[in-house]
Amino acid sequence: MPKRRILSLWFPRLGAERLVRAARGLQSGPLAVVAEQANMQVITSLNAEGQAAGLRVGQPVRDAHAMCAALVTRPRNAPAEAAFLSALRRWAGKFSPWVAEEAPDGLVVDLSGCAHLFGGEAALLDVIETDCADMGLGVQMGIADTLGAAWALARYAGQEAASDRNGDAIAQEARATRARAGKRRHWTRGGAAPQVAAPGGGARIAPPGQTYGALSPLPIAALRLEDHTLAQLNRLGLRRIGDLLGQPRAGLARRFGRGLVLRLDQAMGSAPEPVSPARPPHHFAVRMTLPNPIGLTEDVMAAIDRMLPALCARLEEKGRGARALRLEAHRTDQAAEVAEVGLARPSFDKHRIRPLLEMKIDKIDAGFGIDMLRLVAVRTEPVHARTLTGHAEASRAVRERLAGSTAVDDLLGKLGARIGLEAITRRHPAASHIPEKTAQTLAAAWSEPARDWPVPPRPRPLLLWRPEPVTAPDTPDVPQTFRWRGRDWRLAQATGPERIAPEWWLDDPDWRSGVRDYWTVVTEQGDRLWLFYGHGGTMSAGWFCQGSFA
Repeated sequence: MPKRRILSLWFPRLGAERLVRAARGLQSGPLAVVAEQANMQVITSLNAEGQAAGLRVGQPVRDAHAMCAALVTRPRNAPAEAAFLSALRRWAGKFSPWVAEEAPDGLVVDLSGCAHLFGGEAALLDVIETDCADMGLGVQMGIADTLGAAWALARYAGQEAASDRNGDAIAQEARATRARAGKRRHWTRGGAAPQVAAPGGGARIAPPGQTYGALSPLPIAALRLEDHTLAQLNRLGLRRIGDLLGQPRAGLARRFGRGLVLRLDQAMGSAPEPVSPARPPHHFAVRMTLPNPIGLTEDVMAAIDRMLPALCARLEEKGRGARALRLEAHRTDQAAEVAEVGLARPSFDKHRIRPLLEMKIDKIDAGFGIDMLRLVAVRTEPVHARTLTGHAEASRAVRERLAGSTAVDDLLGKLGARIGLEAITRRHPAASHIPEKTAQTLAAAWSEPARDWPVPPRPRPLLLWRPEPVTAPDTPDVPQTFRWRGRDWRLAQATGPERIAPEWWLDDPDWRSGVRDYWTVVTEQGDRLWLFYGHGGTMSAGWFCQGSFA
């Protein structure tokens, strides 16, 4: 079995170079990608011209403009950068099938048994540099036996370990610490590793078995440590990885935490750190290339009838159902017409999907003819079997209804094709004793029908609105006459009261009147109103009208 070899790819200017690739008309010159951090605009990526101007990542934008008046800034688009990194991961699959993303700007490749296909590791790095140059990307690479060592070489190979403080005392402390560490133990028994210079000064390749020698001269920041840990180590004069290798592990863990020891072990291969490649997403699509262009609705539907069963078979094989599909009609003039449909429930049933596609065919402009059709399941969801429990007869009836009747779901799909699925809603019960909060509005396509509605202690009005003031005597007794909405009303019958208390743990402006006594009032005009008397609370007491019965 070949020895494990890891390649680390770092794209230090990924964000800026993605913008240059996407915006062909972007003028050459210093370019910075900025984002808001801690209520301040800072630089997250720079192009080569921006780095040459002395700017740096993490610098405030105002300081960068003061240093470089010609600087052009663009806001950061994190999702677009993540998608671009995913595209680079697929490109890196040509070197090895084992590729993982290292957000936000890196890739990790397991090269075990693959480098000889490209003429060796050095030739492989030359191929990568050529490919990245053709794509307009800057890249730094490192190859070693471990992921941590490859990461360190890709980002810090050839860099000198420097202190963030000046002074002879610090330099003397560093030399004294290294001298004591070198006398403690032999490196095979946990002491300092031999100081072997990395091949070629700042070599990007650590030969097999030479991880100690390749990492020793690198700064401790190459170990992927936290900022506060780096600052503590720097204050003690420990600036190179070689300075840490000779220190007792127990003392390092006690003073700096186990994270430092873990990073050391991962870099040297004592602790495992596997490369976990991203699982390819499910992709369901079928395509039909036509020998002669078509334009009639019947011809398009005939092509769909041949493509749709194949797509549904793939969905059923993976146990997934389509929630949204896109039909692409590519015309002979290189234009494309697109139609999208959505389903209220995920499904791989062609008989439920076909009517929705047929409703969208009229909106496709065939132009001079369509020579290629493509059907894509844009969004899919798992489809699980349903098992109902409860009373035997009721369970059987519900099961038969769910298994054999999809009329409601099909109706939602057809309405959604016309007005959009997001415009169709349904009411669901909510856990609240407040009248206006006993139901909630949900999207019909993304919710199940409500089956068991709680029965209120008293009948509730058909129409509910926010409490409207009623002019009546300020007493808890039901008024015989009152004025509401500019009209005088006379009492014929009243039923009540029903006392409802507010949710004391919430501050609802409509319930600051405190405890309410609700009455069902029938007026001489024949109207059935829902009145309540508020006992005050943080507001003045009084009568209000909140609803009307049928």
